[in-house]
Amino acid sequence: MIKTVDRNVARKVRHMRLRKKIKGTENRPRLNVYKSLKHTYVQIINDEAGHTLVSASTLDPELRDKLGGKTKKEAARMVGDLVAKRALEKGIKKVVFDRGGYVYHGRVQEVAAGAREAGLEF
Repeated sequence: MIKTVDRNVARKVRHMRLRKKIKGTENRPRLNVYKSLKHTYVQIINDEAGHTLVSASTLDPELRDKLGGKTKKEAARMVGDLVAKRALEKGIKKVVFDRGGYVYHGRVQEVAAGAREAGLEF
């Protein structure tokens, strides 16, 4: 009997493999990306303390009004921009990018581009 591969399980395996190498510290927290079928979520996390420092998503009231008629890639870039602005307000300038087991393409790439344009370094 052939087992079907669950795409999300395979993604979680890739993510855990990445997490062995990527750690968020106080000086350089981890920028994590998660995407569902409709929305994109981004968090900046200090793994040493286990705290989420900043978060943003396409569900935020700031963005929700502006997303009408936008594609998911355009929305992801706006989320990256928003999380970078919030991080800069809290004094976070450098982060480690965690793509969450996803391929660095499409929405994940747009989040990174939006965050870089807004001033985050990674």
